[in-house]
Amino acid sequence: MLIRFNKPYGVLSQFTPEGRWRGLKDHIDLPGVYVAGRLDADSEGLLLLTDDGQLQARIADPRFKMEKTYLVQVEGLVDDKALTALARGVTLNDGPTLPARAQAVEPPADLWPRNPPIRERQNIPTSWLELSIREGRNRQVRRMTAAVGLPTLRLIRTAIGPYHLRDLPTGTWQTVD
Repeated sequence: MLIRFNKPYGVLSQFTPEGRWRGLKDHIDLPGVYVAGRLDADSEGLLLLTDDGQLQARIADPRFKMEKTYLVQVEGLVDDKALTALARGVTLNDGPTLPARAQAVEPPADLWPRNPPIRERQNIPTSWLELSIREGRNRQVRRMTAAVGLPTLRLIRTAIGPYHLRDLPTGTWQTVD
């Protein structure tokens, strides 16, 4: 069995809550399923769960380099220089990243509101980009956008390999056929 879950902000990629963060058990009450890959509590979007250990390894193991795609709201305006740097790969404190696919996108029209809302500064514009990576380092997307001068305000994973978030409402899950 494979499940796609639209993880809300403030939920950990584990069943048990910890500190101020809620756990998956508040949303998914199925025995024997495990998370395939992680998504930080302050990130939203697609999380896959399965009861198949081999499938879990294929999805989560960095050796398989399964592409992950994110919608990222950043502070500042996305420009060609930032997109080129992201596409070539940027150097982080733990070494250079692999090249990424990066493009500026319009703000998503059908996006659910985040609770709590992002911080907004009156004199600093925000913009959106779509970023696809084949690695999974700790907080990698946030560190990559910061490295090109665009701090991440909101991060939503929309796809993992062939699996997509599509129109799955936040906080809900669905089995994948």
